[in-house]
Amino acid sequence: MSKEQTKALTPEKEGRPELGEVEGILLSQATCNEWQRIQSFQARPDDLLICTYPKAGTTWIQEIVDMIQQDGDLEKCKRAPVHRRHPFIEWARPPQPSGVEQAEAMPSPRTLKTHLPVKLLPPSFWEQQCKFLYVARNAKDCMVSYYHFQRMSKVVPDPGPWHEYFEVFMAGK
Repeated sequence: MSKEQTKALTPEKEGRPELGEVEGILLSQATCNEWQRIQSFQARPDDLLICTYPKAGTTWIQEIVDMIQQDGDLEKCKRAPVHRRHPFIEWARPPQPSGVEQAEAMPSPRTLKTHLPVKLLPPSFWEQQCKFLYVARNAKDCMVSYYHFQRMSKVVPDPGPWHEYFEVFMAGK
């Protein structure tokens, strides 16, 4: 399925995001518009970057990591919603603060997260020799979970019918 066909699955009338492309990877157009800023993001040596494919257990691992970092103190873990404690570096949905803005405002050490493929990570994560926590999940489980998530959430593209979604997913789109 082409970029144009995939875009057709995201009707603006439903408030779903428009799509753009960076190095062959489909991303929200808002993320594409912020791409220079994302790529110039300055990681710090004590940053921890949680790297996951969507619906692979991102929230679970964030909560586990936070619980470890807070020495098991549940009250400290309730200090803010998980998306504020560990912002997505590629998050861009104006007028909300971008993930880069949120991360830049955080004190060290920071725990950040991303769904970006490794080739699209800001170079500073490598230059600063940051720690990475990679989480993988069975691709079939991710596909089914992501399909249902996309059906109910308006912040991601509409998946269309299952048979089309399956083909798009298998093509890596």
